[in-house]
Amino acid sequence: MTTLLDLKSSVLRQVQRSQSLRSRREPPPCASSPLTHCSDPLPQRVSEGSMEFFERMSSILVKQDNMLRGSQAECQRGTDTMSPPLEHVDQAFIPDTISRRELDLLYEEAVYTVVNRVGVPSPEYVASEEDLFTYLLKAFDMAEEEHDIILQKVQESKRASFSLRVSVMKGKNLMPKDANGYSDPYCMLGILLGQSPRESEEKKERKFSFRKRKEKLEKRSSTKEVLAARCIQVTEVKPETLNPVWDEHFVFDIDDVHNDLLHLDIWDHDDDVSVAEACKKLNEVSGLRGMGRYFKQIAKSVRANGSSSSGSEENADDFLGCINIPLHEFPVVGFDKWFKLEPRSSASKVQGECHLILKLFTSQRDTALTKRDTNVSIHKKLLTQIVQYEHGHVKREPYNWNGQVSPPAWTVLTHHAVQTDLSTLQQAIIRWQCYSGHHRTQRLCYSLLLRLLRTVDAEWDPPAVRGDLERQLSDSFRLYTEHCLCLMKNMRQVFPCASPAAITRYDLMLRGIGYMQTMQAFKTVCPLRNELHLDITTAIKKGTAEWYESVVAQYKPEEGALEEQLKRLVQVVDAACVDVQRAQNTYNKLFYSAVKVDFFSISYRQLEKLVADDVNIAMERVCGTLEQESSKLTQSMGETIFELFVSLKILKGFREFLPLKDAKMLALSGFHNWFKSSIHKWLQIVHDRSCERIRRAVDIDKLEAVQEGKHSASAVEVTACFSQVREIWSQLAWPDSAGVFIFVTRLTDNFCSEAVCYSEMITRRIERNQLGRDHKSLTVQLCVALNNTEHVRVFLGNLPRDLDWQGVEQAMEESCGAEGKEQVYKALNGQLYNVDLDLQREAKRLITLLTEKMLPELRRYIQHISLSPDSINNDDAVSPLMKYLHDTMVILSESLVKENLARVLQSMWELLLQMILDTIAENRGVQVEFYNRFQYTVETLLQFFHSEGDGLALEDMKSGDYKVLDEELRLNKCSSFELIEQYFLEKISLQRTLKHTRFGRISVKCYYDAPDQRLTVEILHAADIIALDANGLSDPFVIVELCPHHLFPMAKSQRTQVKLKTLHPVFDELFYFHVSPEQYRHRFACLTFTVMDYDWLSTNDFAGEAVAPLSDFCWPGRPNASAAGKSLQPVILHLSRNKPSEKPILRMLDARVGDREAQEFVRRLKEIEKSMEEE
Repeated sequence: MTTLLDLKSSVLRQVQRSQSLRSRREPPPCASSPLTHCSDPLPQRVSEGSMEFFERMSSILVKQDNMLRGSQAECQRGTDTMSPPLEHVDQAFIPDTISRRELDLLYEEAVYTVVNRVGVPSPEYVASEEDLFTYLLKAFDMAEEEHDIILQKVQESKRASFSLRVSVMKGKNLMPKDANGYSDPYCMLGILLGQSPRESEEKKERKFSFRKRKEKLEKRSSTKEVLAARCIQVTEVKPETLNPVWDEHFVFDIDDVHNDLLHLDIWDHDDDVSVAEACKKLNEVSGLRGMGRYFKQIAKSVRANGSSSSGSEENADDFLGCINIPLHEFPVVGFDKWFKLEPRSSASKVQGECHLILKLFTSQRDTALTKRDTNVSIHKKLLTQIVQYEHGHVKREPYNWNGQVSPPAWTVLTHHAVQTDLSTLQQAIIRWQCYSGHHRTQRLCYSLLLRLLRTVDAEWDPPAVRGDLERQLSDSFRLYTEHCLCLMKNMRQVFPCASPAAITRYDLMLRGIGYMQTMQAFKTVCPLRNELHLDITTAIKKGTAEWYESVVAQYKPEEGALEEQLKRLVQVVDAACVDVQRAQNTYNKLFYSAVKVDFFSISYRQLEKLVADDVNIAMERVCGTLEQESSKLTQSMGETIFELFVSLKILKGFREFLPLKDAKMLALSGFHNWFKSSIHKWLQIVHDRSCERIRRAVDIDKLEAVQEGKHSASAVEVTACFSQVREIWSQLAWPDSAGVFIFVTRLTDNFCSEAVCYSEMITRRIERNQLGRDHKSLTVQLCVALNNTEHVRVFLGNLPRDLDWQGVEQAMEESCGAEGKEQVYKALNGQLYNVDLDLQREAKRLITLLTEKMLPELRRYIQHISLSPDSINNDDAVSPLMKYLHDTMVILSESLVKENLARVLQSMWELLLQMILDTIAENRGVQVEFYNRFQYTVETLLQFFHSEGDGLALEDMKSGDYKVLDEELRLNKCSSFELIEQYFLEKISLQRTLKHTRFGRISVKCYYDAPDQRLTVEILHAADIIALDANGLSDPFVIVELCPHHLFPMAKSQRTQVKLKTLHPVFDELFYFHVSPEQYRHRFACLTFTVMDYDWLSTNDFAGEAVAPLSDFCWPGRPNASAAGKSLQPVILHLSRNKPSEKPILRMLDARVGDREAQEFVRRLKEIEKSMEEE
């Protein structure tokens, strides 16, 4: 608590000591003030030193930006086509080598596969046996003589025996045969023996079926003709369905793989003992010889079952369709498809499909390897040999090989896998083992390995992987994982961000590792490696530490003098920043997306700790050295410390990308405390150099506009200096609230004082140099000086945003409470307010200088307009003034920025208005043409200064003196009758706005008889009349008349009777007036109701008046101008008592002494005003 109070009081004292600019408006000359004006120019050495200083500062700031932009650019994955760096080769891995004897045996296996291949090859396979042998010769590096020997041996060996695996999966859309709309389907299937070509042609149109109708069975001569099959298999019956699912598997031995045929029937089970049941029972009998005898027993069983029933065929099974597939039509890899059911004859009606999976494979192979090794081991060896050959012949980007082999290789491998009856899962495991093992010695495309893993995962079936295959798969997972972890540790060298190809490979590698963790196969065969993310974290930490040590060893920050050590340490920190940037932009995305590991947090926390330890030790030495040298800080050392601070700040800034829980208690959290004493001295150096730079800029300024603006070089230099100082402060980003306030207050005060002194020096320089200069050049220089001041003022207006005043207020509020926030607000905004006043004062000073140079010419041209005879038209009278203004405007428009141009134009406009007002005041009682000419002048000036929207705003121009002048001119131009008419228009307008006045109201009813042109006025009563007699009452009567009198010369005023001693008189009197349409059409034509207080001994007193425009009663279409006018509700008119002399019109009429109508009108109004004054 005590510490907080001390902090609060120290900060508040700092605020109170903050001196306002106005209190030091004219500082006494002091040698310690770099901005104090002196006649002697600053030494060139000093100015050059300040410029070099800011250039070095800019290079530091730009270096940091370039460093970060460079790391970001290399992470954008450009179009770099260079090969990625070589990847780490696992020295512990020794690939399996094969002896020549083993190679010969493997070659024999390949040749045996080619010789015994079956199936219809698809287009991607090579059909030519010679082409396949040619490829094998190259792949196995075999001589022609050796090939001939092995081929002869294979041809003399026993040919391979084949079997057919049939998987009856499901049916769909079968024909309904039962009354319930369903069927009870089952399948009978078998192998039909091969037929000669002649027999095949004769029976081309006949469809075979395992079951015929009873009549046809009895007509057959023998059962051999009925069934020429070796065996029959039957599926389960699926009751009441048209879409059965069987999923049953059968294996048939094949005698003639080129001529035999697979036949399948589908039947609807209807009777108690069907063919299906009989077939199943007979399959239990052993020793049956001859397929004819076998089928005879089945048919006999069926006939017996049929005779035991009702004697009809209603209980017999119904035929649903059949399928015939010759074995010679099988593809190499077999069938996995839906087959459409066929009828037995054209008279049969069937529908639906059946899904079958069919595959031919060898049940016996006469090769040496087959007798010794497993099919899996043989296929793996064969694939390994082919992969090594294929990869060795890839010419373009072998590291990016996707594992695709040539057609001959694919043909041999496919035939061998099919013949040895390898399952899809076994083939996937073999390919993974082969390619992942090959990758450890010769890198492949990681997308290939990822694809192989996905294939294993998709086909995974735990019961099918046991024994050696399970152990080999586990070893392949383990070795590949260790290989990838080793690459992760060295990723900065192996997978640099500068290589798009390397980053792509790294991404795919991580995805492969991440996918492997989720695989059921990996979890099954590697149950103890369930925390792979811990191994990845360990590899990241170890790799980061080793990389940092290599950077330290490269830059050697412990060597040399103290300043040299700091410079070397800056290089180390910069390297760490670049590495962290790469981690955040590239590596972290890869790791998190693929393996859900926060690479950035792991590497950043480790690097941040290592850097903090080294910098802390170095800054302790710096502080000790500064104390020994009486706190003296050289500029060179200050620049290095600033650069180090900025680098650390950038490194610390990456903490915002950490998770919230990891962002606490970092080693660099309070690193700014290491720099406190040195930064204070460093900011003083910055201020001194800024003052020198500004002073020098003013001295060498030629007050000529720069090419990119309308200000001069000194204004550019001043704002550039301010911007660099602001950027220096921005790079510091001081986190301590008290320190921030002190620094911001100091910077703001420096900016403001430097800006005011700069503008004063510019003004003084103009004043000194104006003697002997022509008008145009002096005007241009004044404009440039004005623009300079505005340029600096605009910059200072952005200080609250640039220096984050709001953040300073919040920080002070948190540390010192609301009082601290208020004091900060007052101090900082007070400084800005004062400097704005001072800069505007200097701007007005310059504008005054500018307009004073124009004053003689403007007076001469205004006088010319005033004295021009009436014979000269207005354009000729005004043209000299407008030409002068146009010429001046050209100079001002070219020389002034928009804001200053508006200020100067406004000043000129106000000056001209005042000059015209003065001229009119000096020339009263002249002819109307005089006022018309000046009215024309004002309108011309208005258009000129407005400039069709590009100049001053009309709203701003038509205010103040303009309104006074416009009214003066307008009234002076009007005739007396027009002024009187305007007077009544204003009264009508005022009447419409009256609401509940204190002078009372009068109720009247007016209606117009158009045929007779007669206006009837009915005065009903009045209320709340003001008391004008001593008794507190009045004796009111009403005078009603048509106005103005010159419009109604024949109409006479009429009056009501006097109502004694009342404030609420009731009159109920009618009055008639003749009003023609030509009269009531005027807007100013009206009825006036004047309420008077009757006095016996003196003149009557004025109580109030009201007006009603005739257009409300007489205009065609108005209710009052119809027959129903008499029944309308009365009109309530509120009374008013305004002094006529207050109106400009009355003063204008009064000035027209020789005008009888004007004088008569004024006399009557003066009488009313006199009665009001006598009250």
